[in-house]
Amino acid sequence: MHYVSSRGKAAELSFSQVLLTGLASDGGLYMPKAWPSFDVSEISSWHKLPYPELAIRVMKPFIGSFCSDAVFKKLVYKAYEPFNNFDVAPLKFLEKNTWALELFHGPTMAFKDIALQLLGQMFDHALCENQRSIAIVGATSGDTGSAAIEACRDKAPIDIFMLHPNNRISEIQRRQMTSVLSPNVHNIALGGTFDDCQTLVKEIFNDTSFNKRWTLCAVNSINWARIMAQIVYYFWASLKLGGPKAPITFSVPTGNFGNIFAGYAAYKMGLPIHQLIIASNDNDILTRFLKTGTMKISPVLSTISPSMDIQISSNFERLIFEMAGRDGEFVAKKMTGLRKNDEFTLNSNMLSNIRKLFSATSINDNQTKNTVTEAFARSGYCLDPHSAVGLAAARKVGVEGDIPTVILATAHPAKFPDAVKAATNVHPSLPPKFSKLLGAEERVTILDNNFTVVKNHIESILKKKGLQ
Repeated sequence: MHYVSSRGKAAELSFSQVLLTGLASDGGLYMPKAWPSFDVSEISSWHKLPYPELAIRVMKPFIGSFCSDAVFKKLVYKAYEPFNNFDVAPLKFLEKNTWALELFHGPTMAFKDIALQLLGQMFDHALCENQRSIAIVGATSGDTGSAAIEACRDKAPIDIFMLHPNNRISEIQRRQMTSVLSPNVHNIALGGTFDDCQTLVKEIFNDTSFNKRWTLCAVNSINWARIMAQIVYYFWASLKLGGPKAPITFSVPTGNFGNIFAGYAAYKMGLPIHQLIIASNDNDILTRFLKTGTMKISPVLSTISPSMDIQISSNFERLIFEMAGRDGEFVAKKMTGLRKNDEFTLNSNMLSNIRKLFSATSINDNQTKNTVTEAFARSGYCLDPHSAVGLAAARKVGVEGDIPTVILATAHPAKFPDAVKAATNVHPSLPPKFSKLLGAEERVTILDNNFTVVKNHIESILKKKGLQ
């Protein structure tokens, strides 16, 4: 399996190279050169497999000669050892034809653990095999950071620099990152929004000399391996609900478009999916796009679902690449338009093709809160605000007939205690190991939203560690 850039000019890379790379050299995102596919009978034969075994079968076509089958099995099983549920991603019934796919049973109680625990294992294997070191630079709206730090802490070949928007994530999210005092973990609180953090990280990766000097690597969903690992739970949910013979609808709380793009990838690999619902909060750029065909950036609004407070959905570039018949030049022009003019438009034919699989709606804070309140009052099931956006969106869009709908429950409610208490009048209890966070020492550097300032800060730390 080889990988190509969504902008068409960068060299093809192997999986091993893509794993340890951020953006492509032309600024694009790496995509598999061709989609592996499974027929319905093969997918059906997997219905009794435990999650790690299913993961091995779904992901194996993507990794090429990265490692032997035996080593890959070891990496996958080790990645999912820390999860507190044997199923890794259990399904919970919510209401008629609707289930929550709980993706928050990993070490940091968010769906990012499912991919990042595996990435941590793969990084360690690749670096030790080649006696290399890397500097991970990433941006987080709350959950990626803690999951990446947990996966990479105390790993000698890795230094991780994580940018988060100062005062724009929950206290639990912040403390999960800043209370990790491992010498290879470096937290940066940036003055600005998540989009500012993400833009700055892309600028750092696009600084070719800096990138090469320090061997930068990405853990955000711009890294294809993140998407690859997330594809698995779409197959898992389908198989648990009678698939793949019957199609399923997925409602996905969406910010950066990586989680839902994994659903599109599963669809391209042969999994019958009826509909992918893009569930947004008031930062509704994707909802507006599906209505008009124009992607137009607006100011970022603060909501009670802060991990989705995003206007620039980086992974949408991957879908445009697909809809444009993998025309990298076309994608590059559209991304240039977005950067220069804060907008671009796709033609009606492309928009129509996107609408065949995707629908979209936005849910405001009142609707989110009411959904948390209603679900808790009816069944005692507690949703975090992001998962509530997914449920509210599924109800709003509506599903035809008896097609099962799966809500991707992306975070444990205890990560957002203020929003949950306001909706249920009950303070969600933290698991014991997280209760210690509230009094723990924190280590974080607050920096201005300035490329040079952040780059110099990263470089000074790496120089002190003698990594040049």
